[in-house]
Formats: sequence, C-alpha cells, structure tokens
Amino acid sequence: MVRFDFQGKRVLVTGGTQGIGLGIAAAFADAGAEVIVSGTRVNVGDYDDDLSCFTYVHARLDQSGDRAALVEAAGAIDILVNNAGQSHADEYSMEGYGRVIEVNLNAAAELCYLFHPVLRERGGTIVNVGSCASFIAIGYAPAYTTSKTGLLGFTRAVADQWARDGVRVNMVAPGFIETRMTAEVRADERKAGNTLRAIPVRRFGTPPEVAAATLFLASPEAPYITGQSLVVDGGLMLR
Repeated sequence: MVRFDFQGKRVLVTGGTQGIGLGIAAAFADAGAEVIVSGTRVNVGDYDDDLSCFTYVHARLDQSGDRAALVEAAGAIDILVNNAGQSHADEYSMEGYGRVIEVNLNAAAELCYLFHPVLRERGGTIVNVGSCASFIAIGYAPAYTTSKTGLLGFTRAVADQWARDGVRVNMVAPGFIETRMTAEVRADERKAGNTLRAIPVRRFGTPPEVAAATLFLASPEAPYITGQSLVVDGGLMLR
C-alpha cells in the first residue's frame, strides 16, 4: 500500500464530515496533515462520526457570506479539496436546480478564487470532487449532471490559467460509492442489481478508494499532472 506524507501541510476538505469527504479528510490526517473540515450543522457534536481529530468550521456553502467566513477561518492552507455537494428531489424545478448549482459548482468556484492567492504563495494544489456525472447524463438529476460537468470544465480552465502560478488543479470523479447518497440504490435489491451489472468489478466503491486517488493528485508524486480528471468507478464508464 502506498503511503503518502503530508506532514506540515494544512488541508481544507469541504463537506468533510461524512461519506467521501470524511474518507478524504481521514486519509489526509492519517498521512500527517492538519485537516480542516466544513459542514452544515452548527455543532460538530451533531454528527454521528467522531470528528475530534479535525478542525471543524460550520459553513453553509450555498451562502456566499459563509464561504468568505470559511476562507478566513481556514487561513493559510496548502491543499483545497472541494468535496461538498448535494442533489435535490426535484431538479426539474428552478428552485431545486438552483440550489444544486449553487453548492456543487458556484461554491467550489468561489472557494478556488478566494484561496488562489494563498495557494499561489505556498505552491498549493486543488482537487475538485466531480463525478461520473461529469461525463455521462443522469436523466433524473439535470442539476447534478450540469454541476459536475461544469466542475470538470472549470477545473480544466483554471488549471490552464494557474499553472504559471505554480498551482495545480485536478479533479477526482467517483462512480457509485458506499455513501449516504447511494444508500437508496444499495438498499433496493432490483436497483442495486441493475447498478452492479453495469460495473465491471461488480461492487460499489468505498470512500478510502476515492481518498487514495485524491491524495495522489495532491501529493508531490504528481507534480506534472494538472487539469486532469481521475475516474474512480470500477469500470462503470467502460459501458
């Protein structure tokens, strides 16, 4: 197993309180980094998991003011992981569509812009968490599909622009991972069966597997990689 060393590095993982985000935050902490996580609940004790090894910042990322406050609270970081995201029950309404776009795309973009000066100064890096929906359509989730497709384009554009500043920007694109977001699919025998038949390795992924890809992209072992997307999907996109 590859071991990464992030001793002395400060990392912010948005939405790092559960699921993929928590897996990423835990992996960075295990590799020696000081990790800050953001979440929507007022008190860190309101979460089921023990987050005591992280610095917690309450931030509603659909609010620009909270995004600015998060940047101030986090301070000088070396690595930004834009993981926070959501879907909505009705993405065919402008209300549902707008809420998803605001969190999944606009918040990530603004945090990249706000952190750019300090990342440029510290030779930092950004890893955006996209999705297989960055490449394929999810018919019942047009806002989610749009946000993740947009995040891919955004990642490529700013990676091009900021390469001269020494800031690398990449994206990790998970497929079906064992998280709360996929719980309904995994709990339904028919849906789970249909999904697994589309995944060549015939299983769902895990947050630590996404975390490993994220740490690689953020590490000194990937100095010549920028503007890329690393798909972690068990072969789903081969179909």
